[in-house]
Amino acid sequence: MAKEEPRALDRAPILVVDDDGDIRMALEMLLSYEGYEVWTAKDGAEALARLDAEDAQGRRPACVLSDMKMPGMDGLEFLEALGERAEAPPVVMISGHGDVKTAVEAVRRGAVNFLEKPLDDNHVLVTLRAAIRERRLALQNTALKKQLGSRWELIGESEVMQRLKKQVEQVAGAEASVLITGENGTGKEVVARNLHLLGPRASEPFVTVNCAAIPEELIESELFGHEKGSFTGANERRTGHFEAADGGTLFLDEIGDMPLEAQAKVLRALENHEVTRVGASETVPVNIRVLAATNADLAEAVEAKTFRMDLFYRLNVVPLVIPPLRERREDIPLLARHFLEASAGRQGRAPLGLSAEAEERLMSADWAGNVRQLRNLLEGASVFAEGAELSLEDVDQVQGAHPELSGRRAPSSGAEDPFAADTFEEFKEESETLFFRRKLEENGGNVKRTAENLGMQRSHLYKKLDRYRIRD
Repeated sequence: MAKEEPRALDRAPILVVDDDGDIRMALEMLLSYEGYEVWTAKDGAEALARLDAEDAQGRRPACVLSDMKMPGMDGLEFLEALGERAEAPPVVMISGHGDVKTAVEAVRRGAVNFLEKPLDDNHVLVTLRAAIRERRLALQNTALKKQLGSRWELIGESEVMQRLKKQVEQVAGAEASVLITGENGTGKEVVARNLHLLGPRASEPFVTVNCAAIPEELIESELFGHEKGSFTGANERRTGHFEAADGGTLFLDEIGDMPLEAQAKVLRALENHEVTRVGASETVPVNIRVLAATNADLAEAVEAKTFRMDLFYRLNVVPLVIPPLRERREDIPLLARHFLEASAGRQGRAPLGLSAEAEERLMSADWAGNVRQLRNLLEGASVFAEGAELSLEDVDQVQGAHPELSGRRAPSSGAEDPFAADTFEEFKEESETLFFRRKLEENGGNVKRTAENLGMQRSHLYKKLDRYRIRD
C-alpha cells in the first residue's frame, strides 16, 4: 500500500520525547518512513531546549509524542511547561500499563490523546494524524476569527447588538435555514458572513446571490446552471450558484425580489437537495445551507401573493432581525472610529480622531441608510479633513449635500396629500403613514387597541410605526 502523502502541516516536524533510546529510534524510523521530519529528546528539559532553539529559527513541531515517566522533568511537568507557551503544539502521551490512570489525567490537563505501550505502528500513525488534523482545524478557526475581526465584525455594544451577537453564535452551528431581515444598510450580509464563518461549513464556499440584480429570464440559469446550447447564447456549460455553493453556504440576498416562478424552483431544490441545469435531464445533488435576507416584509408579500407561503416557511426556520442604526445610537461612536480607521488604512494615512461636535452630530442623525450610510459619509468627510480629527464642518460638507439621507422624507407634496407623490412607492408610503397616524390618534395612542381595531397583529403594527417613524 502506498504511503499517504502528508499535507503542509503534516510535513512539520514531530517531536519525540522518551528516555528509552530504543523507543525513540523505533518511532523515528516509523515516522521518517511516513515522510515526517523527526526531532528527538531524552527528557522534558532537553525537549524544551530543542523547542527554544527551533523556535528561534521560526520552526515549530506539528505534534509532540511524550513519554509519561522520565528522569528529571517527567511527562506531566513537560506538558504543563509546554502549555504555558504561545501556540503550543498538540501533545500525545505515551504510557506504560501502570501509567494509564496518569495518562488520562494528562488528557484532562490538555494532552490530546495517549498511546499505551507496547506501541502499535498503525495506532501511532492514526493517533498522530488525528492530532495534526485537529490542530489544522484549530488554526483555520483562528484565521477565520481574525477575518471576522476585520471586515465582517459585528460592531456594537448596545443591548440590541449584544442580543444579536448571541443569537448569531447560537444559530451558527446549526444547519437550519435563516431569514435575515432589516432595513437597507443595516448589515444583513455581515450577519450572514458571521453565520457562515462561525459554523461547521466555514472552510467551504460562501456564495452570494443578489436576487434583485438578476434579470427574470436568466435567474434559473444563474441559480441552477445550464448545458451548452440549451438557449441562445449558452455557448458552454455553466455551473449555477447552487452547485458552486455545494458543501458550503448559499446566501440569497434580496430574496423578496425573486420572481414567483423562480421561487417554486428554489423551493423544490431546497426540499430535494438537488438541482437540474437548464437543458439537462439529470439532477445534480447539492449539500448547502441556505441563508436569505430581505428588507421587505415577506409576511405581507405572502398575503399579497407575491411571495410563496411554502418558501417563506422553508426559509424562515430561524428569523434574525437586524436593528436599524437609530435604535442603537450608542453604537455610532464605536462604528465611526472603526470606519475612520479602515478609511485611513485605504488612504495610507494615520487614523483620524472624532471631535465632540462631530460625534454629537452623528449621534443625532436618523440614518435612513443605516450603517452603510454612516460608513460612506465618514469616508467622504475624511477626504475633507485637514487636522488630526474629523470636525463638525467636515461632516456637514458631506451630510449637508444629502439632507434627505438623515431621515425618512416628508410627503413630497409638502402637505398631507399622497396623490402628489411622484412614484407609486412614495404614494404607498405616504398613504400608509397618514392612515396609521390617524388610526393611532383615534385610539388615543394606544398601540394594542389600534391593532385590535385594525384586525392586525400588534407586532405587525409596531413594525409599521417604526418603519414610518410615527412614534418618534
